[in-house]
Parts: sequence; C-alpha cells; structure tokens
Amino acid sequence: MASSSYKKYEIRKRDPNPKTTALLVIDMQNYFASMAKPILSNAITTINLCREASIPIFFTRHCHKSPADYGMLGEWWDNDLIFDGTVDSELIPEIGRHSKPDEVVEKNTYSAFENTRLHEMLMEKKVEEVIITGVMTNLCCETTARAAFVKGYRVFFSTDATAPSDSELYEATLKNMAYGFAYLVDCKRLQQGLFGKGMK
Repeated sequence: MASSSYKKYEIRKRDPNPKTTALLVIDMQNYFASMAKPILSNAITTINLCREASIPIFFTRHCHKSPADYGMLGEWWDNDLIFDGTVDSELIPEIGRHSKPDEVVEKNTYSAFENTRLHEMLMEKKVEEVIITGVMTNLCCETTARAAFVKGYRVFFSTDATAPSDSELYEATLKNMAYGFAYLVDCKRLQQGLFGKGMK
C-alpha cells in the first residue's frame, strides 16, 4: 500500500505521549486473516513498541450473537457476518498470543465505542490519545478513529499497520484522516516518537 497521494493533506505532525496513550488493535480476527496478513508483522511491531513503552492495549473482536445485534450490517453484507463462538471470530493466533483477556473488547458494529465499555475503560486509565491499527482501514478503523476524535481523544492512525479492502479505499481513508481527524504514523515514526531512536 505504499503511496503518497495522501501526503498533501498531512500538514500536522505530532508524536503520541506514552503517559496518556492507548493502542487499539481493531478486529485482527481469523475472518480477516488474508486481508491482515500483509500488515501482521507491522501490527505485532506496533504492539511490542507499545508494550515496551507501557502503553495500555485493547484488542477489539467483532462478533454477533443473534439477529438482534446485526443492526444495518445484516442488510448491508447479506448476513455474511462474524458469529461469536466460531473460529472466524477468534483473534488471529499471532495476535491473540499478545493479548490478555481483560484487554479484549467485543463489538458488533464498525465503531469500537458503540455499545461497548471502551470509552469507560480508557477513562479509567486516564487515556487522552489513541493509536489505531487493525482492519479494515476504511471501515472499523476509520469509524473508530472518527468516533474517538468526536469524543475528544487525540487520534493517531497507522499507515502501515491497518489493512484495507482495496488500495483506493485505503488512500481515501488516509486522506480523510489526515485532513480532519488524525495524525498519521507508521512503525518507524512511532518508534522514533516513543523512544527517540530508529527501527533496528
């Protein structure tokens, strides 16, 4: 997904403050394994950097338990949804081994804040900034980033640890994020911002 068409909108730069930041790892589940594969290494690098910086991490898991929680997603995706209790609903093993049970947030729509306790969990840890990684760049990651911004969080959006459904939508999301919602970061910039050193 290397491209720079969004660069002209990236006029704001900032580094996250590890004392007030949380990492959100969005929907890195078996259902999205093929889509997530190209960013898996960068997602794990981001997780490790945040662990090293003592940044709290939350992993979302998108799943549905009954038609009552489908919302518009059932209609929109012809009921091709992720159902709780299936292998598809579980975190990708390489990601799951980095998570702890109390860090996993179940959700049933695009936003990680809707119908979840995520906002309260972040407030309990006095979080003021969030880093967004995961899938899809253009759906759950983007919607969660927008929701976080509206709730008053400073948002950092990963350009190399989010995965889209296609490159055009990836570019569109990064343009929107840089223009109105988020500071763009990648693994290299995150390491420099958190530790003042480049990638090994």
